Amino acid sequence: MSQIAIIAGTGALPHLLAEKIAAKGTPPLFAVMAGQEVPVPDCAQALPFEIERIGSLFAALKEADVSEVVFAGGIARPSLDPSKFDPTLLAFAPRFLPALSGGDDALLRVIIALFEENGLKVRAPNEIVPTLCLEPGEGAGREMSEAEATDAARGREILAHLSGLDLGQGCVVASGLCLGIETLQGTDALLRFVGETPAHLRRAPGVFVKAPKAGQDMRIDMPTIGPETIKRVADAGLAGLVIPAGGVIVLDRRKTFSVVEAAGLFLRAL
Repeated sequence: MSQIAIIAGTGALPHLLAEKIAAKGTPPLFAVMAGQEVPVPDCAQALPFEIERIGSLFAALKEADVSEVVFAGGIARPSLDPSKFDPTLLAFAPRFLPALSGGDDALLRVIIALFEENGLKVRAPNEIVPTLCLEPGEGAGREMSEAEATDAARGREILAHLSGLDLGQGCVVASGLCLGIETLQGTDALLRFVGETPAHLRRAPGVFVKAPKAGQDMRIDMPTIGPETIKRVADAGLAGLVIPAGGVIVLDRRKTFSVVEAAGLFLRAL
């Protein structure tokens, strides 16, 4: 029987996927890149690998009859030693190395191409577990005010314009003013920055908008939120958050909704 492998990074998503896949009867391979501190769940088979010797990973996947992979969790950009490159990565280096100095989306497209050209189908996490994303209108917490809905629309507009620059996947808007955008430092850094904004610059609590970039390949690096995200939204003094239906992974939906309710916030999928 063909197996699926999880290219695992940090966070809860890799373990969640491993449990769902294993529950169907075939334990997945759990591939962890060297230098990443990612625990392997009991329901999966560990497969450590080095990016410089990516050919060895492909060989191991082929030997295990793996035809599909799913990327899950946060993976830091590696520090590479070109002297260790195996023939597979050497052949791909003219495309891979320039992408390392670009934005995330450009790099991830090259990584997808590398796996596909080695006979592996790359699947999105929500293909494995469709309930990871919210349906239109789903959410939790109080209703948005008209002003908050306007801020949410403004946030979506800002992210749409930024998509071509391959920056981040989130921004915060309050009373029509952008208080911050997500960049390489990530969501937590954005929310900390917004929380430190002086009161005289915030005419309203503000709305956090999280969304994939326009044209983003949704098989990899799909935006993700969870209970900890909600806590940081609350700590930043925001009113709530808005995500696109089907476009953002919501980890531990029940707990996420509970934290939204307890904090008096709103979460809406539009």
